Amino acid sequence: MNNPVIVDAVRTPFGKRDGALADMHPQDLAAEPLVALRERNGFAPETIEDVIYGCVTPIDEQGLNIARLAPMVAGWGDGVPGVQLNRMCGSGQQAVNFAAGQVASGAHDVLIAGGVEHMTRVPMGSDGQSVTDTYFEHFDELTTQGEGAERIAETYDFSRRTLDELAADSQSRCGDAWEAGHYDEQVVSVDTEVGDERVELTRDEHMRPDTDAETLSSLPLSFRDPGEGVHHAGNASGIVDGASALLVTSEAAAEEHGWEPMARIVDSHVVGVDPVTMLTGPIPATEELLAQHDLTVDDIDRFEVNEAFAAVVEAWLDETGADWDRTNVWGGAIAHGHPLGATGAALLGKLPYQLAACDGQYGLCTMCIGFGQGIATIIERY
Repeated sequence: MNNPVIVDAVRTPFGKRDGALADMHPQDLAAEPLVALRERNGFAPETIEDVIYGCVTPIDEQGLNIARLAPMVAGWGDGVPGVQLNRMCGSGQQAVNFAAGQVASGAHDVLIAGGVEHMTRVPMGSDGQSVTDTYFEHFDELTTQGEGAERIAETYDFSRRTLDELAADSQSRCGDAWEAGHYDEQVVSVDTEVGDERVELTRDEHMRPDTDAETLSSLPLSFRDPGEGVHHAGNASGIVDGASALLVTSEAAAEEHGWEPMARIVDSHVVGVDPVTMLTGPIPATEELLAQHDLTVDDIDRFEVNEAFAAVVEAWLDETGADWDRTNVWGGAIAHGHPLGATGAALLGKLPYQLAACDGQYGLCTMCIGFGQGIATIIERY
């Protein structure tokens, strides 16, 4: 079996809803990481055997197989194929996992995997509004992700204050990481237009690094009536626009092209969980994947756990026993936002940089997913 490796990982800055990227077509946004990867690694387009992109709302401007269109828009001609996939919030991570599997099997040697989501121009949920009545023959109710997060908070008896403190910490960490230059190598600037004005977006627009728990305590609840819930816009992931991509190859191909790998993709795992609480999937995904490799949370130097909602991360910390000091150390989706199809590749792409910064060995990325799924991936610093 071939060892799949990450040669490079890039993403765009994440633009806030109706922000700097609002007038940019999703296909152009999807092309930005591809252009950057080619500039940084010097490959000819025909070297890329496939582009695998996650996109959670693949309709309208994000339809027509945006993974095929992205390399064409990037100026790579017509010879690079592409495939779009949807595992909801885990789509970008799943794209990388699929690429790793293709490389490990020997089917491919050089792939690009990532994702895109323009949540301003193609709103979340616009691809479907209902399920069949037959669904309710098997499951009692259909909840929203926000309600699922509220039920997790009730199950674990998380206070709003606890969740607000985690959210404020995420914002602070993200701001500190930007100021320290930790994102400089991974995030590539985007030149675009807002109205008639030319704009260069260099940083994530959604983050508010000066946010504190006291400020968050005054925000109105998003999913329940006052006094009956704990989640609001300040302790849930931000709605943003963005794209991300990783260059995934075999060790032999990396050597042939003179590329120095950043990390080896060890393995990945997906699970199904209760679709009512919906968002507990990172817990068994993490535990089962670690067990498969005779590892414990103490063996992992850096974790990325998607901050879809603060209660999701708190429950994961409680159940796995992992250390918050090694988790989301450069901030998470509460701070920089969650461009659905792109987030998984962006979080997974953070880990090689974090492992280099802390001289660590193993990193693990995990995400909750709608309708009750979880995904996890382990990488090892090269």
